[in-house]
Amino acid sequence: MLLEDLQVILKVAEFKSITAAASNLDMRTATASAAVKRVEQALGFELFIRTTRHLRLSAAGERYIPQCQQALAMLEQAKNTLKSDDDIIDGELRIALSSDLGRNIVIPWLDEFMQTHTQLSLRANISDSNIDFYRDSVDIALRYGKPNDASMYGFKICDVPRILCAAQSYLDTHGTPAHPHDLTEHKGLFYQLQDIIKDVWVFSDASEEFKVKLHGGHAANDGDLVRRWCVSGKGLAVKSCLDMSNELLAGNVISVMPNFKPTPTELWLVCPSRQSITPAVRLLRDAFREKSAGILKALIAKGIIDKSVLG
Repeated sequence: MLLEDLQVILKVAEFKSITAAASNLDMRTATASAAVKRVEQALGFELFIRTTRHLRLSAAGERYIPQCQQALAMLEQAKNTLKSDDDIIDGELRIALSSDLGRNIVIPWLDEFMQTHTQLSLRANISDSNIDFYRDSVDIALRYGKPNDASMYGFKICDVPRILCAAQSYLDTHGTPAHPHDLTEHKGLFYQLQDIIKDVWVFSDASEEFKVKLHGGHAANDGDLVRRWCVSGKGLAVKSCLDMSNELLAGNVISVMPNFKPTPTELWLVCPSRQSITPAVRLLRDAFREKSAGILKALIAKGIIDKSVLG
């Protein structure tokens, strides 16, 4: 029984399929099947119950798999401790990114990071859906909002103001709102999460909070599409200033009603466990902090956001 065999066992348990596990591990199905047989023979128990269509854990497998996961995690942590001592930066970065921030901002950061650390490989999962670290086979996620799961480990990257923005072409046609109450006469561009359309926007000034329900003909579960609609003059959007930074700095969209601020958010790098925090992840955290601070400073210099965001 080899250490690599145990990694195959965990993948088969994850995907409930030897074929799918083999595909994920970039090996032949016959090789993965042989690994399963070696482990079962060494243990003297069948870990999986196989039928013509399905595969599931046996009673022995249900007891063995969690302890196998813990054992491999401890070995990985021991290896990372040695790497940390020698500053070895290698392995695979499996990172989940939101669609707009990922495609338009973070991928160039990662490209630059990979050029510096050539022994790393990258696997990016780009989606606005909620991430399940186990299901989606990712080790870290860059996400807006502080993690609400106490079992997760996270690093705050920066504070992120949200901005109400629109293209000048839209404002020329429909006018520029001066107060949140004016927004009921305008077209909203909405983000949709799990079939819930985010059409109620909250703004605040120095003394009061305003909650406004908008109307509009455009909604999407992809933040990148909402940005594209905004740039093309389809309506008003509330977006992260990082997501819209290129468009704001180029003048393709304009910050609207700057005295009334949408609810801000935070950018976090999240890990499912302490074992996921490798030397590469720590370097990536530092790079993300440096890059995001650069964007925020550029937006401050243009008067688009307030300098207080940098503390």
